[in-house]
Amino acid sequence: MLNIVHHESPTQATELLIAHGLFGSARNWGVIAKHLCQSRAVQAVDMRNHGHSPWYETQSYFDMAADLAAIPKQPMDVLGHSMGGKAAMVMALQHPEKVRKLVVADIAPVVYGHTQMPMIDAMRAIDLSAVSTRGDADRQLQSHVDEPGVRAFLLQSLDVKDRRWRLNLDVLARDMEDIIGFPDIKGQFDGPVLFLSGAESTYVLPEYRETIRGLFPNARFAKIPGAGHWLHADNPRAFEAAVDTFLKA
Repeated sequence: MLNIVHHESPTQATELLIAHGLFGSARNWGVIAKHLCQSRAVQAVDMRNHGHSPWYETQSYFDMAADLAAIPKQPMDVLGHSMGGKAAMVMALQHPEKVRKLVVADIAPVVYGHTQMPMIDAMRAIDLSAVSTRGDADRQLQSHVDEPGVRAFLLQSLDVKDRRWRLNLDVLARDMEDIIGFPDIKGQFDGPVLFLSGAESTYVLPEYRETIRGLFPNARFAKIPGAGHWLHADNPRAFEAAVDTFLKA
């Protein structure tokens, strides 16, 4: 069972389930969830092999979708970013009765050519025995990752006290090809779907729309200005407004 962070709401609107991306956690979505829970209860999860959720021997989208599908007792709205967006899409396709509306944040149901192995190699390169503070780890990580924001994001998954990563790096590395891919899956989800992208991101290209609409015929598309792939961090208020408007419509 996944670790879930609950955010209660004063309303009785359909609850929202949030699935984070690769190397993320429910914690990354805390501020977004606190704003969105003014309109609906929010459940943010740690995906398998991330955060405080159990470690498993696979990171396939079928397994991640099954993890998510085990949560709703009644239909929920689902928001997934990047890897979490792909898992949410597979959940909607395989368990449409559990999803009312779907928001897919800056990802498409396609195979990508990039890899995130350099980030895993960078985390593996840290000598955890020499880490007493997060600053110690950051100084080591600088040799491998230039961007301070990326380092800060990765280091949120470091348990400094226990000197361990809250990421199952071995499984994530082994299944990286599956993570950047998308499973061969049939069927359609006929409910409302919003593909919400960063205006400066190239993850959801116009040529992907035929594939998207083949699986999600009621898909609509929107872009968040001034945002890249981490659109919820780059322009959080615009992201929240777009999600809230879509779910209330």
